Amino acid sequence: MVKVLITGSNGQVGSCLVKQLQSCPEIEFLAVDRNELDITSEQEVVKTVNDFMPNIIINAAAHTAVDKAENEVELSYAINRDGPLYLAQAAERIGAAILHISTDYIFAGDKDGLYSESDTVNPQGVYGESKLAGEKAVINACSRHIILRTAWVFGEDGNNFVKTMLRLAQQRDSLGIVADQFGGPTYAGDIAAALIKIAKSITDSKNTFNIEHYGIYHFSGMPHVSWCEFAQIIFNKAIEQKVLVKSPDVKGIKTEQYPTPAKRPANSKLNTKKITIVFNILASDWRLALNHLSDYS
Repeated sequence: MVKVLITGSNGQVGSCLVKQLQSCPEIEFLAVDRNELDITSEQEVVKTVNDFMPNIIINAAAHTAVDKAENEVELSYAINRDGPLYLAQAAERIGAAILHISTDYIFAGDKDGLYSESDTVNPQGVYGESKLAGEKAVINACSRHIILRTAWVFGEDGNNFVKTMLRLAQQRDSLGIVADQFGGPTYAGDIAAALIKIAKSITDSKNTFNIEHYGIYHFSGMPHVSWCEFAQIIFNKAIEQKVLVKSPDVKGIKTEQYPTPAKRPANSKLNTKKITIVFNILASDWRLALNHLSDYS
């Protein structure tokens, strides 16, 4: 029996992991949120890991409030660097693998074209800096690691762009949406499915997992769009599904017209070829995930 420990179980990806693992009888899992396990406490992490003895740890816990992170520096590093470090160290001690979720924010966002796993990292804010520190901590602490970088995450649970657009569409007749930032929206359920497939590949007794396959992978959605284009598609789908009666007038604006405490990457487009080649995992088709928008209310 494969045993999987999930942290951040109430988050967007964590909740999807719980739902999907319930239909995997070959996997025993322990799902904990921050009330059940404070990953910033090394003592709590060691106790939980030693008590459960997982084969795989999936760390879906993170401080993802990008703007708040600019002022919550210590908290950001505690959750995004120290917690992953403690989990990775605990995994290494018992011979487990750790699957850790990271972000497009570790890049500057000023490259032409797609970002690959080997591209130079240059975070532009506290969130990205703390997530990059977490990546490095996991890589250095546990030899059996998968870093899964993703972008523009949305799902039925938690706060995200899709939910915000549906709410604002009911309140306003027109919306100004940033049109000069580009990326791949990624459905949380697809991230969860990718993580589970990787976990099964690592623990499959019939196939010897190649240790060279540990490392960094990009996984995000296709096709790439701007936030403005993403919003318009959300509204079109919502009208088709009768979730909205009418669409607000969408106007594309520039980043400087919507100032935020933290700088956003202009280019969040990730190259996902590597994960397809190694694990046969295709990019998330985010448009399919918008076919059930009534679940986002």
